[in-house]
Amino acid sequence: MKKKILAVLAVAAIAIQFIPYGKDHTNPPVMSEPQWDSLQTKELFKNTCANCHSNQTTYPWYSSIAPVSWLVERDVTEGREHFNVSMLGIQKKNKVKDAAKELREGEMPPIFYLPTHPEARLSDTQKQDLINGLEKTFGNETKDKE
Repeated sequence: MKKKILAVLAVAAIAIQFIPYGKDHTNPPVMSEPQWDSLQTKELFKNTCANCHSNQTTYPWYSSIAPVSWLVERDVTEGREHFNVSMLGIQKKNKVKDAAKELREGEMPPIFYLPTHPEARLSDTQKQDLINGLEKTFGNETKDKE
């Protein structure tokens, strides 16, 4: 019985590799670039956020293997829909002013992203520097509402 279950799982694991979703790793063109407040903010953003929030995603090797490829595709698509620095002024729903808030509240980067992207782990100082840089670059939703 165990051998049959393992065989079925193996066949299923191989079969899902032929589903094309999540395998197109081309990036759309960069249509705009923010006027970063500093090179430090730009570099921190690139290392921490750009894979999902720009059109300059670097896809890791495992992003070609289903079902992980499906999760990566979904995360990149959703990230770009909410906040995409490569589409500033073009993409209608671009929540740039939420960026610092999401980072401050620990919503970004997502906890599941960090084990495979050690460059996205920020020290407390780096995190605060990125928050400050994002607020200077894009504004601050909380302060803008006051």
